[in-house]
Amino acid sequence: MATEAPAPLRPYILVVEDEDSLATLLQYNLDKEGYQVGQCADGEEALIRIDEKQPDLVILDWMLPTVSGIEVCRRLRQRTDTRNLPIIMLTARGEESDRIRGLDTGADDYVVKPFSMTELCARVRAVLRRIRPGLAEDRVRHGDLMIDRVAHRVKRGAQEVHLGPTEFRLLDYFMQHPGRVFSREQLLDAVWGSDVYVETRTVDVHIGRLRRALNTEDNNDPIRTVRSAGYALDV
Repeated sequence: MATEAPAPLRPYILVVEDEDSLATLLQYNLDKEGYQVGQCADGEEALIRIDEKQPDLVILDWMLPTVSGIEVCRRLRQRTDTRNLPIIMLTARGEESDRIRGLDTGADDYVVKPFSMTELCARVRAVLRRIRPGLAEDRVRHGDLMIDRVAHRVKRGAQEVHLGPTEFRLLDYFMQHPGRVFSREQLLDAVWGSDVYVETRTVDVHIGRLRRALNTEDNNDPIRTVRSAGYALDV
């Protein structure tokens, strides 16, 4: 009997907003759009949360307690690992000089309050398509690898690759972030979920299965092991 293929990983969006009612509304609408959503209410906590688990996109309020949104944006752009992290800034400051300052600091888009949720969700999709196209496409290619999320199929060159559900999700996650090194804990959180207890050794087992499926005598190993750090996709 055929088993149903698991849904692809949902892009993770961190909402940094100190107005409770707006934060709740954002979470509800983004969740309805199919995203994973995290929430925090001040800039210092946002920086900590991003260190713990890097989102695929940040929705960032300008006026925040402890560290302002503009300062959070500036710090993220100074760091190598978050330099290209997509950021949409929310603000009540609608003057042209404020918009220019926000964009010059590194925001990818700038939305002035009040705004419609329909428009914001469209902006989110547009930024993800432009900056992280792998999150907005059913078929993603990197090097000679192709993953089809709808058909749940993988090819390397012209060769079909047969993967189990967990290996498929692992490869999908790697292909969203090619070249980036992930620790075992980060992979567990992203692929298995933060609410599931799985030993870190499990990651090594599934990485081994993924490697065996992808590698043939004529192909290089696309999964790079970084000692004491984790794994990365290098094709």
